[in-house]
Amino acid sequence: MKILLLEDDAILSDLIYHSLLENAYEVTHAEDGNEALEFIENEKFDLFIFDINVPGPTGLELLKNLREYNITTPTIMITAYQDTQYLKEGFGYGCDDYIKKPFDLEELNQRVKNLIKRFVLDDDDILVLDESTKLNTNKNILYIQDKQHEIANKETKILSYLAARKGRAINFDELIQNIWNYDEVPSETTIRVYIKNLRDILGKEKIKTIRGLGYSYE
Repeated sequence: MKILLLEDDAILSDLIYHSLLENAYEVTHAEDGNEALEFIENEKFDLFIFDINVPGPTGLELLKNLREYNITTPTIMITAYQDTQYLKEGFGYGCDDYIKKPFDLEELNQRVKNLIKRFVLDDDDILVLDESTKLNTNKNILYIQDKQHEIANKETKILSYLAARKGRAINFDELIQNIWNYDEVPSETTIRVYIKNLRDILGKEKIKTIRGLGYSYE
């Protein structure tokens, strides 16, 4: 799991960095907001840990900008402030947890583990469809933001197949050949019901009907 740590205090960042490494996380460290933004533009992260008071865009300003661009990566904010003003502001911008200085490294590790569990970040059976949507292909659970939706096994297989071929039209015959056994051929009506159920959860814009060709995941 990849974590982006934004912290300009050299001693504290070193302690956090090595503590996270010891817990088997892959960690990238940024010393200011601009450097963090550059990393985000070029890499995919599973979790952000942002100190509020850093050079360049502050942690709060960076978080606000990311959320405006629909980057919903779970985020822990670090603060030395004792009043609630920044806490309220951070949650308003979409942070997921806070930790106040000084703190024990084990407390931070527990908060990281809590977000991993909450957002299902370390499951080998998780298929990431986009920034806010994940599919557990073993448990047949679709995660949108932090909400869970249980779906049928065949719906999981249909969605996995379509998502792996994003942008390409998939017709009924192709779905049947790759998802169903030869002795359990479904009707087109059955497949349409599965597609409708997925659209009810994902939104109609995610699975489009290509007239005369089939369905396409966008």
